Amino acid sequence: MRTCVGCKRRALIGELLRVVAVAGRVVVDERRRLPGRGAWLHPDPDCLAKAERRRAFPRALRAPGAVDAREVREHVERTTSHHEAGTYPASRGTKEAGRPVMSQP
Repeated sequence: MRTCVGCKRRALIGELLRVVAVAGRVVVDERRRLPGRGAWLHPDPDCLAKAERRRAFPRALRAPGAVDAREVREHVERTTSHHEAGTYPASRGTKEAGRPVMSQP
């Protein structure tokens, strides 16, 4: 379980995006392997707007000064263009860490 920096709701890791600060920018860590402190965010434009309005990214990522979240915004827009706005499909068939669940015979 992780907490979204936008809406402050707890959710499974598979339902959230991990973001990290890289050279003054916030980038999506799709593979969840980039080094450094990460923050978690629902892939929802409302959660992203709340996180930006609260200035949650610099605080959560412990980044000095303002950070540019343009790449995260573009990723969220691409993601929600495939799904209904404001909803994200629950991760079915995946473990909490987003890896496939092995089926039993």
